[in-house]
Amino acid sequence: MSIRVLVADDQAMVREGLRLILDLQDDIEVVAEAGDGQSALRAVAEHAPDVVLMDIRMPGMNGLEATERLLRGGRPGPRVLILTTFGEDEYLYAAMRAGASGFLLKDSPRAALLHAVRTVADGSALLDPVLTRRLIEDWVRRPPPGSTVPEPLRRLTPRELDVFTGLARGRSNAEIAAGLVLSETTVKSHVAHVLAKLGLRDRVQAVVLGYESGLVRPGDLPAPPG
Repeated sequence: MSIRVLVADDQAMVREGLRLILDLQDDIEVVAEAGDGQSALRAVAEHAPDVVLMDIRMPGMNGLEATERLLRGGRPGPRVLILTTFGEDEYLYAAMRAGASGFLLKDSPRAALLHAVRTVADGSALLDPVLTRRLIEDWVRRPPPGSTVPEPLRRLTPRELDVFTGLARGRSNAEIAAGLVLSETTVKSHVAHVLAKLGLRDRVQAVVLGYESGLVRPGDLPAPPG
C-alpha cells in the first residue's frame, strides 16, 4: 500500500520537483498539492494523505498555522513533515510544539527526502541532529535544574523516567536499550507507555518536554555528524 503524500508549498517549481522525486517510488504517491495553508487543510480533508510535506512561509495561512490546525488537540490525522531553511528556527520550535513529526531542509538530497517521508509515515519522528541542536540551544527556555523530578514527569515510574530521559536526548530505541541493558522490544513498550502517560504525540514532543522541564540540557544532545 502506497504512502499518500500532500505537498504544500507556495512555489510551483518546488512542488513539481518534489512530486517528480516522490512519484518515481513504488511505495509513495503524491495525491494532491497546495499553495498555501488554507488549501492544504482543504486538500487534507478531501484526499486523506498519510504525510503532509509542509512549507512554513506561504501566503495567507502559513504552514505553521496549518500544522497547528491539523494537529490541534492531538486528534488523529496526517503526519506533518516540515520543509524549512536554516533561517526559520523560531517557526520550527513552534511547529515541534504543535506536533509536527519531522523537519527537512529544502536543499536536502533526494535520499534524505525519501527517508524522511517513509520515517514519519511509519509513525516515527525525524530529528535532524543539526536542526534539533540549534532549536534546543536557541529557543527552549529551560527552568533552572533542580534536585527533584519535574512535576509533569512524576507520573512516570523510575524505569519509564530513564526511558524518557533517553528520548529527550534524541536517542534511538537501540541506544536506550543498550544504555539500560534492556531488549529493544521492552524499550519500545516503555516508549509507548511514556508517550501515552504524558499525552505526547511522538518523540519530537518528548524532546521539547525534556528541555522545557529542565530534565536534560542542550549539551546532552548527540553531537551533529561530521
